[in-house]
Amino acid sequence: MSIVDTPERRQLRELTRAFVTREVLPHLDDWERAGEVPRALHATAAKLGLLGIGFPESVGGSGGDLLDSIIVTEELIRSGGSSGLVAALFTHGIALPHVVAAAGARTGGSLGGRLGGTRSPADDGLLERYVRPTLAGTMIGALAITEPDGGSDVAGIRTTARRDGDHYVVNGSKTYITSGHRADFVTTAVCTDFPGSGELTLLVIDKGSPGFTVGRRLEKLGWHCSDTAELSFVDVRVPVANRIGAENTGFLAIMQHFAAERLSLATQAYATAQRCVELAVRWCRDRETFGRPLASRQLVRHRLAEMHTRAEAARSYVHEVAVRVAAGEPVVTEVAMAKNVAVAACDQVVDQALQLHGGFGYLRDAEVERHYRDARILGIGGGTTEIMNEIIAKGIGL
Repeated sequence: MSIVDTPERRQLRELTRAFVTREVLPHLDDWERAGEVPRALHATAAKLGLLGIGFPESVGGSGGDLLDSIIVTEELIRSGGSSGLVAALFTHGIALPHVVAAAGARTGGSLGGRLGGTRSPADDGLLERYVRPTLAGTMIGALAITEPDGGSDVAGIRTTARRDGDHYVVNGSKTYITSGHRADFVTTAVCTDFPGSGELTLLVIDKGSPGFTVGRRLEKLGWHCSDTAELSFVDVRVPVANRIGAENTGFLAIMQHFAAERLSLATQAYATAQRCVELAVRWCRDRETFGRPLASRQLVRHRLAEMHTRAEAARSYVHEVAVRVAAGEPVVTEVAMAKNVAVAACDQVVDQALQLHGGFGYLRDAEVERHYRDARILGIGGGTTEIMNEIIAKGIGL
């Protein structure tokens, strides 16, 4: 039995599939056109225990680990959801871990120890005000790192935070922020030295704070049900109590949580590929041309076989790497490879799946059309394919 295929995880799959069938599929197209998912969906997912997967029960989560989170993500997409839905509903998966880890520093958690074990204002107060309500589905959080002129250069962040008594005064801007419009708070990377110095700190900034402006809703190629925003900070006063961990530990915290984010994106990629294989097989069995089902033609059968092989191979490798990450192994290079392998498989499979659907695949009524659009971001988010290749190159001594 595979470690990712235990009886408990089969039950988790069944729970996720039932949630998608009942709560998502009847409404997903409407959410795509509306540009966001309703806040009530967060509360529903929380009641079922799905929203808190991967977070300890001591902070309001449902328990489980990285592998359980992967199971939920995979099954959500394979049941007919989408990577855009994952981005919208599980944004807290990138907004909260830094807060939870900083609280772990006070209680002797392993990540906290690596961050120096410093007790900071980011302890029980932040857990009670932000983590618990978010995992209960009553608040929505976002993560703000990327800046208009920064891209993947995290160390080059120019949004500044100047200490002024019991507050920081924040100035700068962020862009491409997932759930930025719906978020009640934003875990924000700021520079506590001169802009671009790499001396980063994480602050939790409340929506509605004077000087904090949520800009226009960004229109995108895909992920239509996931709202994306630009954020602006002009002399925003943020209490020092909203600092996550010690000052100037933000860069390390961000880097340490990239593995989980990248594996989530890799999971979304191979799961999208698997779903598109299923859709293409179903279509080719039912669709007839010149009096014969498409699937009766050797060319089509072989193409489907190749698509299935790519998707399954990517899934196996991502699972292997995820098991090692969950065990605490430092597999930075392997995580980068897993993301690139899964994204490459997804790109090839969704393209071929749409081609096999013919003209219907180009219509908004076709599920494969949504996956085709959504898949394009997976090689960009969480570190581009090119950045992953740089990490891999460094890992092999180049």
